[in-house]
This record gives sequence, C-alpha cells and structure tokens, in this order.
Amino acid sequence: MTGPDILDDTTDDHERLEAELVAQDRDAAQVSTADIDERSARRLVNDLLEDDMVRPIPDQRILVHEPSGEAFDSITQLAVFHRGWRAATDVDTGDD
Repeated sequence: MTGPDILDDTTDDHERLEAELVAQDRDAAQVSTADIDERSARRLVNDLLEDDMVRPIPDQRILVHEPSGEAFDSITQLAVFHRGWRAATDVDTGDD
C-alpha cells in the first residue's frame, strides 16, 4: 500500500489490539497459586481430608490426591496442585 492510503490503514492496529485483549483475557482466567502460605495450605488440605479427596499414607509420610492419584510429601505442594487441578477441571467442564 502506498500514498495517502497507507496512513488510513488501521488493519495492523486492530490486529495488535485484538491480540492484546486475548492475552488479557487469558491472564484474567488463570488461577493464581503463588499466594498459598503454610496456614492456608493446611486449612485446604484439612478440608480435602474431611471430604475424602486426600488420603494420608502414614508409613510413607505422603498424601495422595485421590481424584488425580498424585502423591505429595508437602502440604503446600499438595495445596498448590489441588488449586491448579481444580482450575483445570473447572475449565474443562465449563464451570465458572
């Protein structure tokens, strides 16, 4: 494109704006798991134990996340994993 029409062409601007909006939507949809401290991790894991979603294996000192079958030796790792797992399963099923 040459001449004065090149200044009127906003195709690239529109595509950049659209790409930026898609990126912002993607960022907003992601669940943050970095904010789990020891206290909130313990609370979440205790709730999961009560709901039979986590099974302790005392002789191996691990906790098994029943829905996924993953085993953890850290309460915080389990809590972070569960939040991510929950977010992924909510997205897969279309729940909000």
